[in-house]
Amino acid sequence: MLGRVQAAILVVMEQNVVGGDLEPCGTDPVTGWFRDGSCRTDETDRGSHTICAVVTEDFLEHQRRIGNDLITPMPQFQFLGLVPGDRWCVTARNWLRAHADGSAAPVVLASTEASVLEIVPLEVLSGHAVDVPMDPSSLED
Repeated sequence: MLGRVQAAILVVMEQNVVGGDLEPCGTDPVTGWFRDGSCRTDETDRGSHTICAVVTEDFLEHQRRIGNDLITPMPQFQFLGLVPGDRWCVTARNWLRAHADGSAAPVVLASTEASVLEIVPLEVLSGHAVDVPMDPSSLED
């Protein structure tokens, strides 16, 4: 039987696309496949909610046009709807489609899970990279 310290060593940290530990994406609103603020995934996540995007009006409208309405509140799912500037774990395929259509949202690489690289190349993600702190008020003068 393993002790606590040994068991803790066996815990595998999820990796981000740049090789570091996966950082949280967003908690206001709480995002992620597991609704824990992280763009972690597992085999049940058919959409691969692995890209931490800072959503823009253009991206949100694009998503609505392709049938992925992220704007309209759905209280039955505790979803208040997104507004430009929110950080959200988006699906790799929908983000890639937005990229192809010229509507990709900025990406927080440190909060984007590494398995997305099976769908979206790092060069494409890096072209939309933005470093946005969890609390954007720190950017105000």
